[in-house]
Amino acid sequence: MKLATWNVNSLGVRLPQVLDWLAAQQASGAPVDVLALQELKLTDDKFPADAFESIGYHAQWFGQKTYNGVALLSRTPASDIIKNIPGFDDDMSRVITGTVALAGALAGAPGVRVIGAYFPNGQEPGSDKFEYKMEWLTALRRWVKDELAAYPNLVLMGDYNITFDEDDVWDPVNLEGTIHCTEEERYHLRALIALGLTDSHRLFPQPPKSYSWWDYRDAGFRRNRGLRIDHILVSNALKRQVTACTIDKTPRKNERPSDHAPVVVEITPGPAPGSCE
Repeated sequence: MKLATWNVNSLGVRLPQVLDWLAAQQASGAPVDVLALQELKLTDDKFPADAFESIGYHAQWFGQKTYNGVALLSRTPASDIIKNIPGFDDDMSRVITGTVALAGALAGAPGVRVIGAYFPNGQEPGSDKFEYKMEWLTALRRWVKDELAAYPNLVLMGDYNITFDEDDVWDPVNLEGTIHCTEEERYHLRALIALGLTDSHRLFPQPPKSYSWWDYRDAGFRRNRGLRIDHILVSNALKRQVTACTIDKTPRKNERPSDHAPVVVEITPGPAPGSCE
């Protein structure tokens, strides 16, 4: 099973790139089973469900005009859909959740609960938007705790807008304490891990300076001045079955690309070779 997350920074602009990327994965013989998208930047009535259906994907979406918006694409239909965080009053379209049945070698096993999320940016420490981010993160953690109890096979993936530590930052000295790199944000990320989740990217050796986002300005991508802020966290029940996690920088080289690259995790039956305890 292959799951991926990608902040596309406007699906209206980058639909062809998403379709091409999914087609390339299929052509490789290892299609993506579930893709979580963030920053759709379009309303529900504009979502291109037919385009995804034409290449074999079912879609669930939660749009918003101009900003935000999330979607789940899956090769088998997702069920038990939830939009946003239950009990948290929010007019932003940030979270979409569904249970996806397993296919292929994993068919017949319990489905995977997939939470696709676009975490608030926060703007800057001390701002109203930062306070909203802290409240949102607290509500997310409380709800994810309940979801884990109900669904042991759980994946929380998306654009977190938070780095784990200095290894996720191209200039950790000068960016320390700035947005995405504050202790307050990282506390909430560690609190999610403490629920029984694992950063799948760090289950395996990775190239140094592995980032998932690069600023459009100052040749950020070419100079690899980036941040790792897109994460796939997996539950303990799935941890031993994770066999790979990679950041696919290829779409970042496209003309008019998103500023984010897809992050991909692979899950197979049985203990994963080389996985960490």
